[in-house]
Amino acid sequence: MRIGNCLGCSPLLLMLLTFAGSLWGQANIDINTPAIAAFQASMQKRHVELAPLYANGAIGLTRDGFIALRDANAVPLAQRQQVNALVAAENQDRAALYREIARANSKPEWEGDIRATFAQRWIDKAQGGWYYQNNAGAWTRK
Repeated sequence: MRIGNCLGCSPLLLMLLTFAGSLWGQANIDINTPAIAAFQASMQKRHVELAPLYANGAIGLTRDGFIALRDANAVPLAQRQQVNALVAAENQDRAALYREIARANSKPEWEGDIRATFAQRWIDKAQGGWYYQNNAGAWTRK
């Protein structure tokens, strides 16, 4: 039965059906497993090194839930290899985190949606002055 065709249904039943439908099919992005905790700990430890790079605009948050070297000129040449390694390690952990959250929800096909949710969450929580990609892919300073 489609909710829109439920002419004889009570308003309460319609509300409950709508509410249940909105809950069913949503990922628990705050789910925790040992693997998720390990990825989060690794990312938190790395953040100490990434924070100054966000602050000076060298790196930014991408619209797809990862980070990228935004301005190589903001990093001394001697440190660029190290920064690239930090960015790669962070992105590897982020990809693994999104995959594990989807797996923990028993819905591996939701990985893309989980990544999109986190992409917006990272941007929303970014500090003022950090860069992020807007929906068109252009770098924007928060």
